[in-house]
Amino acid sequence: MGRVGTEETLQQHLILAGGGHSHALLLRRWAMEGLPRGALITLVSRASTALYSGMVPGLIAGLYSRREASIDLRRLCDRAGVRFVRAEITGLDPAKRELQLAGRPPLCWDRLSLDVGAVTTGTGGMAIKPLEPFLDWWESLVPGPTPCRVLGGGAAGVEVALALKARGLRVELVRRGQSLALGTPAANRAGERMLAAAGVPLQSLDPGADARASAHGSGPLVRCTGSRAPLWLAAGGLPCDPLTGRVFTEASLEVEGHPGVFACGDCGLVRSLPRPPSGVWAVRVAPVLAFNLRRSLRSEPLRRWNPPRHALQLLGDGGAVDGQPRALALWGPLCLGPSLWLWRCKAWIDRRFITRFQALAPMAEQSPCRGCAAKLGAAPLRAALERLSGAAAGAGQADGAPIGADDAALIAGSPEEGLVLQSLDGFPALVGDDWLNGRLTALHACSDLWACGARVESVQALVTLPRGRAALQEEWLLQTLAGVRSVLDSLGARLVGGHTLEQRSAAEGLSLALSVNGRCEPGRFWAKGDLAAGDRLLLSRPIGSGVLFAGAMAGAAEPEWIDGALEVMAQSQQSLVELLAAHGCRACTDVTGFGLLGHLSEMLRASPGPLRVELKLEVLPAFPGAVELLKQGFASSLAPANRSAWEELESGRVQAVPITAPLQELLIDPQTCGPLLAAMPESEAEAALAAVRAAGFRWAELIGTVLAGPD
Repeated sequence: MGRVGTEETLQQHLILAGGGHSHALLLRRWAMEGLPRGALITLVSRASTALYSGMVPGLIAGLYSRREASIDLRRLCDRAGVRFVRAEITGLDPAKRELQLAGRPPLCWDRLSLDVGAVTTGTGGMAIKPLEPFLDWWESLVPGPTPCRVLGGGAAGVEVALALKARGLRVELVRRGQSLALGTPAANRAGERMLAAAGVPLQSLDPGADARASAHGSGPLVRCTGSRAPLWLAAGGLPCDPLTGRVFTEASLEVEGHPGVFACGDCGLVRSLPRPPSGVWAVRVAPVLAFNLRRSLRSEPLRRWNPPRHALQLLGDGGAVDGQPRALALWGPLCLGPSLWLWRCKAWIDRRFITRFQALAPMAEQSPCRGCAAKLGAAPLRAALERLSGAAAGAGQADGAPIGADDAALIAGSPEEGLVLQSLDGFPALVGDDWLNGRLTALHACSDLWACGARVESVQALVTLPRGRAALQEEWLLQTLAGVRSVLDSLGARLVGGHTLEQRSAAEGLSLALSVNGRCEPGRFWAKGDLAAGDRLLLSRPIGSGVLFAGAMAGAAEPEWIDGALEVMAQSQQSLVELLAAHGCRACTDVTGFGLLGHLSEMLRASPGPLRVELKLEVLPAFPGAVELLKQGFASSLAPANRSAWEELESGRVQAVPITAPLQELLIDPQTCGPLLAAMPESEAEAALAAVRAAGFRWAELIGTVLAGPD
């Protein structure tokens, strides 16, 4: 929710749309100085990382890795106390003050800042912008006899052509007209010398020629033909330049005729002080944007941006000539280079910029883990329930039986007619995205019923909201329940009611709990305790989410690790119920807060007769990054309590050989939206595994075997 005072009430919602350079610098400033008081701030971006454009040519040339050239937006948001929403922006409605997103409800704003970048103009070939799809495509290229053609004679076209040449590809640059478009005749001549020295031939097109037709050939085609802002900006009614689609703003960066809406970077254009779309100007405008957003939230007068007339531009050749990178310096009418020392200057500037984000220290105080890792430990929970059952039995009450033996409670029905089941689950918000948190919580709660072989029919919700203005609380509740509905609608289940509460302060954040009701088919109910000797244990997907999110809170998790985990966690496991039933599933549970070993222990304790389990640790699926973080000493805040389950290893009831310290920690790592752990008859196990993988659960594995008797 952001770092706010304990008694403060959130009043306004500022949305940062896009993860461009200006917004990244804004977040860094807030991480160092603190957020504007009383403001809830959300960054919406299609990706969790932002590539620094100044290093992209060097990345293509192999001088930098993708990690070296990227800003981790999710980590930056966590450090600044800003919520992060990973979503594709599809439009906006200024009248309703809504930002429209793909596949989910729009977000409402009180203030909006647009830094959504640009897309390459034209069609055909592979566009250089957006950068992420281009780089994914470029990594698949291999040197061959057919040249790669680069369309565009501007700075982007020249740098990309030289970078591809430095990477070992045959390259041709196709320009329109008889000269490059680097701004001045001197710059054009210097650019031509760089291309000639690197052996990159130039092809010239007539001004009216079709570039795609003229650049025919069987080789790959890269389009660097200029850029324009996304079309949805103009479609939403904002005043835009007809040629570039960039949003017209005042010198304060506020959009003309739209108070409280700002635009900058490649998508904004100050009408009275036009500057080209360039990372240089996006960096220079960031301090003014930060100042004016803070002033706007307080309804105070804004400051004018007074940019210099020219900005230094450095063009690198990536080492295309002899492996020694050189750069060309452009400043207004002046041109210098290319030279080695100019490249060293450019590399120093670029590395210094990106290091400002990558070296940002994590939060000084580590908060307890959220999601299912916020559960009470197994020992106090089990002790309290045993005392409760004992007290009831001592008083002669009929309900003195143990509580919570299975994942869901039987509340009606019969085995012949079908059983009605109920479960309850929930936790403090795992992520700052309310919609995604609602979806994850619903999937997590539904898995209790799926683990019993049931289908979900209805749900009730208990939502506890932070303190805030009524409109903000309405937005939080809407997004949360819409996330829940995104799961239930696909199941044919209903959200039938619920209750809301308010926290004492804005700092306490949102939490969600769900009561889930469902029904088993006649003759089907998977209890935890129906294990039998010879059963094979099938795990539906990886474990390790607890340590991943603990590492993310400490700034140690790579962005692709968190993205990958969330993608798996947001996948419904409802389809597994019928697949497991068709292959004779005997017993099942879902792996959640107590970790794999803790929940396996529950199955063994509930099963009749002496049984033990032999785990195959060499096939145990773990999320990328989980074992690495465990080796570094990271762990969920619930992990210490879960280590009591290690007694199963010490007693021999669970054998896991050879086991290392990181794998021992992985076995007790708490999971949110964790996998199903199903006991399958040995004769059906391999077929069940194949069916589960074919259903989209590619990480599924047979991780162990149930054996008779003590070791």
